[in-house]
Amino acid sequence: MKKEILVFIFDGYADWESAYICSELNESENNYIVKTLSLNKEPKISMGGFRIIPDYSVSDYPKNFEILLLIGGHAWIEQKNNSIQPVIEYAIKHHIPVAAICNAVNFMADNGYLDNIIHSGNTLEYIKSQAPHYKGYINFVEKQAVCDSGIITANGTASLEFAREIMLYLNVNPVEKIDEWYKFNKLGLYQI
Repeated sequence: MKKEILVFIFDGYADWESAYICSELNESENNYIVKTLSLNKEPKISMGGFRIIPDYSVSDYPKNFEILLLIGGHAWIEQKNNSIQPVIEYAIKHHIPVAAICNAVNFMADNGYLDNIIHSGNTLEYIKSQAPHYKGYINFVEKQAVCDSGIITANGTASLEFAREIMLYLNVNPVEKIDEWYKFNKLGLYQI
């Protein structure tokens, strides 16, 4: 039986931020299957215009999943995604990794999840401006993506690095194969 990956979606989520990682994890030879989670089961429309019907809501998600992916979008800034917090709490309490990118990092920062771990995001100044309760600024690093204590964080320009950190954490493939995948997608066929 395949292990479930939960991707939190909402109206206006940044679909490209999860594209690399979801396509890799959902490949038939991998031991994972990607499922979507939302605040309810009403269809959601991504920034790119994709209409998705969520597999689960925050009231009926499976308790056995491999990782929770929190994708960016303006709804985080507008405080529209706050009801995902019990799912994040559950994941952290049960040592299930949480991966946040772009504005989802601000939510993690504002709610204290990044106070004592190394993390990245959309610049330190931006996180401070969007997360008034943030206290972990001493642990902020200027990297595209980082992983510490089962929490992966990335800035909004780092969908490839985000995917790489998740694949490394889950040990999807040998490190060399993940690095090869990363370089191919980052540099392309015709390197300048």
